[in-house]
Amino acid sequence: MTAFTADYPGATVMPSPNHGERAGGRRPDMILLHYTGMPSADGALTWLCSEESQVSSHYFVFEDGRVLQLVPEARRAWHAGKSQWKGEGDINSCSIGIEIANPGHPGGLPDFPAAQIAAVAELCRNCGERWGIVPERVLGHSDVAPIRKVDPGENFPWKRLHEAGVGHFVDPTPITGGRFFQRGDQGQPVEALQAMLSLYGYATEINGLFDDRTEGDVAAFQRHFRPLRVDGIADFSTIDTLHRLLKGLPDRSDPAAS
Repeated sequence: MTAFTADYPGATVMPSPNHGERAGGRRPDMILLHYTGMPSADGALTWLCSEESQVSSHYFVFEDGRVLQLVPEARRAWHAGKSQWKGEGDINSCSIGIEIANPGHPGGLPDFPAAQIAAVAELCRNCGERWGIVPERVLGHSDVAPIRKVDPGENFPWKRLHEAGVGHFVDPTPITGGRFFQRGDQGQPVEALQAMLSLYGYATEINGLFDDRTEGDVAAFQRHFRPLRVDGIADFSTIDTLHRLLKGLPDRSDPAAS
């Protein structure tokens, strides 16, 4: 493992051997957040720095807010696996991966300490400013790999990050009754829902059938943006929250919006 100088001034370097070249000279334009999903932070860190694991991330954030950098930002860390966002399949080449020490679903979804979230927010702000990463491209692993991954989980405080100037977020529409769509439904309304998910970035096939993949994408969306109920059913709360997020996206074709 070769030592390097930290890109983020608040980080201590602890090199991982698991990285490579970014494909096609890509610059990172996305930040991808994970939880470690292991019982202890030290155990997760050892795994990310082990050549045997073949996994890594650029940064690791302890519960107390300490930040380690494992891979230089210019390099391609191995954290996203098989994933897709806005038609791009090599998420590792276009992202900065941040592992947040938390046992996650296997450990009962414990809260993320305030010091840890403050550190994640500051790290994301710094990376975003240096690389020009737009708010809507600060995502969770579950966003780019629905069904396969569920981290950083429905207990992750995306709203607190947004209040600290990180990420795209709206307060979710309250859960009420009304019409909903679920697995097995089909038709134009389902196609419209799929088109909205695809427009936001999810790899949803627009086929008019509420299939397993659509259910998984809806659950991933809920996990990030409407976490009070993650069931894969597209109720009014889910659809309206998605609509408001889309409406709030800036026109990136306008230079003034970049």
